[in-house]
Amino acid sequence: MDWLNKRHHLKKLKLFFMVAGLVIAISLLKVFVHWMQFEFVTLSTLLTSAIGGAIFIIGFLLSGVLSDYKESERLPADIRVALEAIHDDATCFVEKCTEFQLGPVRAILSSILVTLQKGLGHEGAHSRLQPVIAEIDKLTPVIAQMDRLGMPANFIVRLRGQQDQLRRCVFRIYHIQSMQFVPSVYILVKTLVAAIVLLLLFLETEGSPGTALIFGFISYMFIYALYLIETLEQPFRKDHDSLDDVSLFLLREFADKLALCDAADPATLVRDPVL
Repeated sequence: MDWLNKRHHLKKLKLFFMVAGLVIAISLLKVFVHWMQFEFVTLSTLLTSAIGGAIFIIGFLLSGVLSDYKESERLPADIRVALEAIHDDATCFVEKCTEFQLGPVRAILSSILVTLQKGLGHEGAHSRLQPVIAEIDKLTPVIAQMDRLGMPANFIVRLRGQQDQLRRCVFRIYHIQSMQFVPSVYILVKTLVAAIVLLLLFLETEGSPGTALIFGFISYMFIYALYLIETLEQPFRKDHDSLDDVSLFLLREFADKLALCDAADPATLVRDPVL
């Protein structure tokens, strides 16, 4: 258990260690530049204005990326609600109509979870969600079968609404994972960070420990923000050793629930329930 807690904390600090190592390397390069007297940039108001403008642009980009990230955190719950509603309505209907088979419904729901997990992992390059939409489309003939077997019209409308909600959530995840927020602004931020680090690298300093700390702090702030934006642009990054991605624990719990239902009713076990 202690090992798991330590691994959990290390995951939290993964980005910090990555950026800190890069900043230390740049700081050593700064020491070399100062020692070789290659510094030629003098401190002026233009430099401080450039740093202030870069901070503003990075803040603008971060606000846009964070809005998508916050929306992404709600999507697994919306998917779970839709899956639960479909499963509950099908379970209630099979009690009234013995001709209807519950196994295919659970098979489709489980397949949706499995393909979603694979599509958001390394195997699917974190954005291969077309198979998920194909699995959701398989619910259409099942709902049509329920309609033919006498399910009330309001329940059919509800089921189709939940199917549309699943499509809406998956399409939104697909779009967020595939598209970059204002690519031109992202290129601008990368060039600004590189330019500011270079300017600081060749800025005339007195070589004291205080100036070295200030250089390291400013470099750390800009480089960390750059890596953070890149990390948050794809909120669903399964199989990465990081805690910054949106968790799918709600969907894994639903997969476990389906597995328990299959264990209680082996007649409906027509698939591999493991997510």
